[in-house]
Amino acid sequence: MSILEIISIILILGGLFFFFTATVGLIRMPDYYCRMQATGKGDTLGAVLCLSGLALYNLDSGLSFANIIVSIKIMFIAIFIFIANPTATHAISKAGIDCEVKPWTKKKEVQS
Repeated sequence: MSILEIISIILILGGLFFFFTATVGLIRMPDYYCRMQATGKGDTLGAVLCLSGLALYNLDSGLSFANIIVSIKIMFIAIFIFIANPTATHAISKAGIDCEVKPWTKKKEVQS
């Protein structure tokens, strides 16, 4: 195994870890806003790490012009996701605020 393969495996496994934690956050968080925060951050970082690992793995097969162009395209996709995913999460959260979705609170209601 080469150094690039090892680094790409580490990046891809790190990305899968963040995808997994985002999924757990989606299931375990109590309300809409907490779920949006967990999935927005986890998916963004997971996608960027996985795509970076794929770009490095593509370069491991040789430094030809075609491989470099493909790796650059993969990194452009990662940059687009890095910019677009938080923007979309913010827009969806704003839609929740506009629809008056109430945030979860820990207060217990007093029964009279």
